[in-house]
Amino acid sequence: MKRIFDLSLSLCLAPFLILPFFIITLLVSMTSKWPVLYWSDRVGVDNKIFKMPKFRTMRIDTPAVATHLLENPDEYLTPIGPFLRKYSLDELPQLWSVFKGDMSFVGPRPALFNQDDLIALRTAKDVQRLIPGITGWAQINGRDDLPIPVKVEFDIYYLKHHSIMFDIKILFLTLLKVLRREGVTH
Repeated sequence: MKRIFDLSLSLCLAPFLILPFFIITLLVSMTSKWPVLYWSDRVGVDNKIFKMPKFRTMRIDTPAVATHLLENPDEYLTPIGPFLRKYSLDELPQLWSVFKGDMSFVGPRPALFNQDDLIALRTAKDVQRLIPGITGWAQINGRDDLPIPVKVEFDIYYLKHHSIMFDIKILFLTLLKVLRREGVTH
């Protein structure tokens, strides 16, 4: 049922996102070097690695680590990067990952391939069996501000309570958070 929901929603959103995709592609290409998309190695269901696309908000020479681990992350941002991140527009290409089945609209955010502490904790708590999401219960309860153990507790809650109605609630609350720009540090 969740897969049908994800496919249906992604197909419904696609026509409305063509113009924003085009505009963002143009803005990114005008303000920084190609490529426009950054394909990040992420941990998916059952800890399998997949490539997750995002509009590039950081320079090409940025180390492949979580943003909060960079000494001065702002120095790596492209001119359009802060705007794209502020409104989560850099996440739009993940619609492709949802369509492919690597991601869902709602689930735990996919860890970077090198976030060993997060991967280990999720695996110990059986969270790795969930398909990662563009948004999730942890994202609407703190997003970038949460320490890893707290994020995993929210992931566990989602594991135990996920349903289509809960997903719809999370999507609605995510939209509110994005519009209010809450919980975004970079």
